[in-house]
Amino acid sequence: MTKDTNTDPIKVFHRWLAEAERAEPNDPNAMALATVDAEGRPSVRMVLLKGVDERGFVFYTNLESHKGQDLAINADVGLCFHWKSLRRQVRIDGPVERVSEAEADAYFQSRARGSQIGAWASEQSRPMEGHWVLERRVAEYALKFGVGAVPRPAHWSGFRVLPRVIEFWRDRPFRLHERIVYQASDAPTNGWSVQRLFP
Repeated sequence: MTKDTNTDPIKVFHRWLAEAERAEPNDPNAMALATVDAEGRPSVRMVLLKGVDERGFVFYTNLESHKGQDLAINADVGLCFHWKSLRRQVRIDGPVERVSEAEADAYFQSRARGSQIGAWASEQSRPMEGHWVLERRVAEYALKFGVGAVPRPAHWSGFRVLPRVIEFWRDRPFRLHERIVYQASDAPTNGWSVQRLFP
C-alpha cells in the first residue's frame, strides 16, 4: 500500500472507488451508515454514496426516516465501504451537515421520475398496513404531478459526512492486513496526519 500513502486521503479514496467501479458487480458506491439514537443505541443500514470531494461524503434520505431522526439528535456517524471483490474496506468517522438546498434540488431533479414519486409516496420507516398502501400513494402522487416536473419534498434532502478519520484496509495473507489511518487536523490548513496500524 506504499503507493496509497498519499497525504490526501480523498485522492486515495477516489482511486479505490474507481477500481471498485470496475470490479464490483453491483453498487460499488454502497456504504454502511451507522447512527446513534437519543438513548445511545446504534443502528446501521446500507445507503448509496452520491458525491465525494474535499468537503466530504454525500448521501440523501427522507429526513423523517429512522436515520433522519437519529441525525437530528446526534450528528456523529460512521461509514464503511466493503469491496469484496477487491478485499478492501474504507472506514470513515465524522459529523454530518445538511447539503445546501440547491444541491438537494439538483440531485433530486437528476433522479428517475419513479424515484421522485417514491420520495413523496413513502412515509419511510413508519408502519405500513400492506404494500397496497404504498402502491395507492404512488398512484395518487403520480396523478397529482401528472407529466410536469416533480418538486423535491421538504422532508427529503442530503447530508455530507465531514471526515475526521478515514481508514484504508487491505487484505493480506495470514491476516497480516494493511491498515492506514488518516486523522484530520483541527486546523483546516494543517491537512491530515497519516499512521499505519497493526492489523
